[in-house]
Amino acid sequence: QVQLVESGGGSVQAGDSLSLACASSGGAFSRYAVSWFRQAPGNERDFVAGISWSGGFTDYADSVQGRFSISRDNAKNTVYLKMNNLQPEDTAVYYCAAGNGLELERGAYAYWGQGTPVTVSS
Repeated sequence: QVQLVESGGGSVQAGDSLSLACASSGGAFSRYAVSWFRQAPGNERDFVAGISWSGGFTDYADSVQGRFSISRDNAKNTVYLKMNNLQPEDTAVYYCAAGNGLELERGAYAYWGQGTPVTVSS
């Protein structure tokens, strides 16, 4: 069993940056692919960025390509999401998820955190 806890969310202005962290415990974190999803009120939970177990492969949603960067430090059991040039449309609760492979569909992930909110004002 893997437990995930997100942190780093907050309220910022458009153009600012934030760094999110997903810390894990209770399992072999380094063998899992980890992805970030986000969900705004009234919307579905959508894929944002993902990273393979080795860190050698990453994937990003078109809406964040070039602005967000995902990385991991398996020695610290943590995955990070660096978010640059934030825009109001990035406002959402951000969740991290762990699974056996890097997938775009949320149903492929067995473990989820509780989420951390990000609010971007214009």
